[in-house]
Amino acid sequence: MTLSKSERSIINSSQHSLPPLTTEHHSPVSEADMIQAVRTLLLGLGEDPDREGLRDTPKRVVKALKFLTSGYHQSLDELLNGAVFGEDTNEMVLVRDIDLFSSCEHHILPILGRAHVAYIPNGKVIGLSKIARICEMYARRLQVQERLTAQIADALQGLLKPQGVAVVIEATHMCMVMRGVQKPGSWTSTSAVRGVFAEDAKTRQEFMSLIRHNPAFH
Repeated sequence: MTLSKSERSIINSSQHSLPPLTTEHHSPVSEADMIQAVRTLLLGLGEDPDREGLRDTPKRVVKALKFLTSGYHQSLDELLNGAVFGEDTNEMVLVRDIDLFSSCEHHILPILGRAHVAYIPNGKVIGLSKIARICEMYARRLQVQERLTAQIADALQGLLKPQGVAVVIEATHMCMVMRGVQKPGSWTSTSAVRGVFAEDAKTRQEFMSLIRHNPAFH
């Protein structure tokens, strides 16, 4: 597996343990094996995978899972496509309310929420849409919310070497809503702060006041 230059930089500079960021991904099983596995699950649930409504379901499930975990096949270099620019500014840049869809690694059920991402430049800025794409890349993997939040923060910290980065994710987990404790309406908030956001309470409070709202989809 090959790591890009920017990805090696992130891993070396990160204060948190991250899973390898790879530019290629080799599955140990074929798509046919995956389809057969879904058929086996349907049989185990007491269903008939050959009935009309389920005949193509194994193929559709495999296709959907590959899309929902497509972040494993992406690299930061490809995603950024050179969209990092020199800029002499030191004011906070905030992109808030980034819709986020991920999958819980414990039950492979949806995580639905929003991300708020801010950084204070130190001679470099990034295209605003790339911030959303970085969130999407990490979200499209099997995740826990705590790791996802840290990965986004560490990616920006490694790419830009800014004065600081702050990330907050607010999400609802279907593994809590649809099963287990079955608590619809529950939200989980996680944060990751780096640099000046961790060191200066006033800067951190400014960020928190800018993103404060009731986390709900409309």
